[in-house]
Amino acid sequence: MTGGKRIAIFGGSFNPPHVAHQLVALYVLETQPVDELWFVPTFAHPFGKHLAPYEDRFAMCELAAAALGPRAMVSRAEEWLASRPGFVASRTLDLIEDLQTRNPGASFRLVVGTDILHETSKWHRWDELVVQAPLIVVGRGGVALPAGSTETGLAMPEVSATKIRELVAAGDASVATLVPRDIRRYITEHGLYA
Repeated sequence: MTGGKRIAIFGGSFNPPHVAHQLVALYVLETQPVDELWFVPTFAHPFGKHLAPYEDRFAMCELAAAALGPRAMVSRAEEWLASRPGFVASRTLDLIEDLQTRNPGASFRLVVGTDILHETSKWHRWDELVVQAPLIVVGRGGVALPAGSTETGLAMPEVSATKIRELVAAGDASVATLVPRDIRRYITEHGLYA
């Protein structure tokens, strides 16, 4: 039961999860007023981009979370939402509302990058979302934050999952500096991104 816990939600495609994701997760766990951080891999990309299978991305997130200790975990919340009758597209507000229903008494914060603050018009009921799950904003940018949000002052390293997939496909060994070794091993063993 998660009653009373303060939980940071870190959503994304995680295609694949990489060292910058782990760095941000650890930073949030160590500096923000949260008890846990949940990686929440997207079930399907909202704009139809091709993703590795959900089960593979979930498993890789578990490997990323394991390195961070018991306060970091992975949630199947996006999968649960996608299995609901009439599901059309994943919306973050739906995710937060579902998590609140499943975890009475818990409070949620949403981990986002400063780039998201320039795209709020694309988000479903943004103003309501940031009230229900105040933001933890990673990066700098001088963008006005919604009430209750926190800007960490930490800029996420520029690590691109797209670039990682390109390096894997090309067999470029430099990917070793961008992806945790257990995740690299998983990618190789499952033939992902080749």
